[in-house]
Amino acid sequence: MLFIGAAFSLSRVDAQIVSAALYPEDKRRMMTESDPGRFAGAGVLMCYTDFGTLERAAAAWLVAAQDLVVLNAHNFVDRHLAPTHPVTDCFFRIAGGDYYFDETSLRIGASVESKSLHITDDWALLRLLHPTPETVEPQPAPDASDIATGSHIKVVMVSPAGHSNTRLAATTESCDIHRVDEPTEDHIRRARHDCNDGYGGSGSGLFTENGRLIAMHSASLDMNQRRPFDIETHYGSALLFEGELAEAIHEAASKPR
Repeated sequence: MLFIGAAFSLSRVDAQIVSAALYPEDKRRMMTESDPGRFAGAGVLMCYTDFGTLERAAAAWLVAAQDLVVLNAHNFVDRHLAPTHPVTDCFFRIAGGDYYFDETSLRIGASVESKSLHITDDWALLRLLHPTPETVEPQPAPDASDIATGSHIKVVMVSPAGHSNTRLAATTESCDIHRVDEPTEDHIRRARHDCNDGYGGSGSGLFTENGRLIAMHSASLDMNQRRPFDIETHYGSALLFEGELAEAIHEAASKPR
């Protein structure tokens, strides 16, 4: 089982920004003004680094309610589940507004018995202290449980926080899920994809061509290697919205605040 690698703690502040890609073809393009309407809930996890600099840390999504955010657990814990960055060092940015988290609401996918963070339990839910306005629409509660194991699916990866290896602040890219694996942790399956990635791309959403959110990007192998996609040695990993993650979203969205 693949463990989570680098998290956003590998700061991009002092890194040289270059145009690069993980695969020979880079089809990333700048998000347009119409994209937020197509990909509702797209936001950015903003965090202060250890040096006190504010940065775009990762993608995050407003889902199922005006105060519920889903993102990767590895923003706050390392691969051994040790805390890394306090929730209070971060906030959620969407549609030009900044919203702070209720730090006591953090729920991560890894079970209490787990000793490591994996791709399929690399999820977290957080409540906002104050909901977004009604004009900021959340993504409908996603559920990809109907997608067949082994599927090859054309998708669009939406990266509202951008990537460190492109000058584009926020991107979309047409790419492919090449295989959906068998379920593992949290009864969730991993999708192996060929979407280009860079630091900051964690939490990017994978949408079907008809605009349905089905998976959340977690990590890529060989982040500094540019070579053809390989299903075993050079691919990106996303976790499908299903199993305990889908259940947790439905449960949280149904609870009154």
